[in-house]
Amino acid sequence: QVQLIESGGGLVQAGGSLRLSCAASGRTFTTHAVGWFRQAPGKEREFVASITTSSRSAGRTYYADSVKDRFIISRDSAKNTVYLQMNSLEPEDTAVYFCAATSLKYPNGAYYMARRTYDTWGQGTQVTVSS
Repeated sequence: QVQLIESGGGLVQAGGSLRLSCAASGRTFTTHAVGWFRQAPGKEREFVASITTSSRSAGRTYYADSVKDRFIISRDSAKNTVYLQMNSLEPEDTAVYFCAATSLKYPNGAYYMARRTYDTWGQGTQVTVSS
């Protein structure tokens, strides 16, 4: 089983940056991809970005249109950690950010953008962007 712990959230002004971390422990060798999702008050949890993490994968990345060109997802395999660098933050980015992992391998990237793909979730970290 894999455990995930997010960190790096906080309060930032619009236009600022934050970097979130998702540290994995346990059976990390079984993880094939890690995704970031977010949930704002009163809204559904939505996909933000994901990256394949298995040793044989090329670190393929996927992004929601709303964050493309502003957010960057990356991995550090030696530290079992996935990062989400968030730049040019907007008040609309305010949400609780969750990382999630899946051990399943899928044939195309659309699967790694779907919430139902992921079976392990962290507790979340709050990101608040003030205007």
